[in-house]
Amino acid sequence: MKKKKERIQLQNIRVTDYAAEGRALVRHEGKVIFISGAIPGDTVDLMLTKNKKDWAEARVTRMVAPSPNRLEPFCRHFGICGGCKWQMLPYNFQLQYKQQETEQNLRRIGKVALPPIMPIIGSDDTIHYRNKLEFTFSNKRYLTNEEIGDPAIQQQQDALGYHAPRIFDKVIDISECYLMDDVNNLVRNTIRDFAKEHGFVFYDIKEHSGWLRNIIVRYCSTGELMVNICLHYEEENNRKLLLDHLLQKVPAITTLLYTINPKWNDTIYDLTPQVYFGKGYVTEKLEQFEFIISPKSFFQTNTRQAEKLYAVARDFAGLTGNEIVYDLYCGTGSIGIFVSPGAKKIIGVEVVEDAIEDAKRNAAINHIAHASFFAGDVIKICNDEFFATHGKPDVIITDPPRAGMHEKLVVKLLEMAAPKIVYVSCNTATLARDIALLAEKYTIEKIQPVDMFPHTHHIECVVLLTLTTTNN
Repeated sequence: MKKKKERIQLQNIRVTDYAAEGRALVRHEGKVIFISGAIPGDTVDLMLTKNKKDWAEARVTRMVAPSPNRLEPFCRHFGICGGCKWQMLPYNFQLQYKQQETEQNLRRIGKVALPPIMPIIGSDDTIHYRNKLEFTFSNKRYLTNEEIGDPAIQQQQDALGYHAPRIFDKVIDISECYLMDDVNNLVRNTIRDFAKEHGFVFYDIKEHSGWLRNIIVRYCSTGELMVNICLHYEEENNRKLLLDHLLQKVPAITTLLYTINPKWNDTIYDLTPQVYFGKGYVTEKLEQFEFIISPKSFFQTNTRQAEKLYAVARDFAGLTGNEIVYDLYCGTGSIGIFVSPGAKKIIGVEVVEDAIEDAKRNAAINHIAHASFFAGDVIKICNDEFFATHGKPDVIITDPPRAGMHEKLVVKLLEMAAPKIVYVSCNTATLARDIALLAEKYTIEKIQPVDMFPHTHHIECVVLLTLTTTNN
């Protein structure tokens, strides 16, 4: 039998810096160590969880002396839930480290000439800033070390909350979440209490059994509240019992839906949500523009910061009223509609058909006649025939998911050779990779980081690229 390797422990280590993805960093005996659960200025004892020649990963085993900058986390679930890992770090320091990570990623991965990076735009609200949350039912509640040692607490317990980090089959039972207005707590706790009282069966991800699966809550700045309860199979009597009770206890709900999901995965994009109460969608506002958001549509999850993000994109586009703007990964058309007053024409492309239907409705309710939206893969849609019909782009705005743009799309953008590209990114690492490829024909003119998600390491960034003169 192979002997288990003993973990290396280090004592009285002073944390000096932050690295990517919210981890603290220290250099010890020529090795870079990435640390979870610490901030610069802490003195800690560590246990190495991964040990390579030049680097290692570690977790804190004892806080010897906390940093003078360390704050008391405001959420009771901090340290268990993986959502808001930076609650112990003052917000001005969070912004400082996000600025630092943006610069490091763009320079280290991009390896192209960069202009000075503008100071990150912070969020006015650092709690209650999200407009969408998703919660999971599970018959296996995640237990803390203290709870595991308590014989009164059974392992098999129903929970409704967030998946435990790196543990796919257990859920943290969330009683209070600060990411959204308190209405999220009322919705979630009302459903859980009623479900337990009536013996409804929570989902078991391993066995693919149980009735209650997920809740999706969207709360807009307009005050409209949409709740979608995902069920494994239909149980009409219990479903009506649950939904009627929720409407009675949470009268703020303007749209209530349910979705039957018999699949092994939780995605609802290939399913049909059923409207139980209300109009089946909610309406959000960005500046003077209104946006219909249906249950399966993507929309920026921090409304007020989305206004700032889109304002940067609009400023970078520098529209004069004569430009044809292509909005790629357009979703519900939010960016294209936001910049539309300065454009001659907006052409939006998005692979999700439901989102395109919302985009068309959004253009109509905002009385924007010069915007057209198309469902499909931009690589296939944007051909010579499409350009002949709609015109070649003067400005391309692209807002891809975290994985960035497919290499074929980057090649397509180089082929399209629009005078300007405004790249809106939610991942500075993949942004750096893509702008390095675009540097074949483009020069990076402006870079503006934006913080959409306080207390997390996530960063949004807008980059303006202009076609290099010699390639015109």
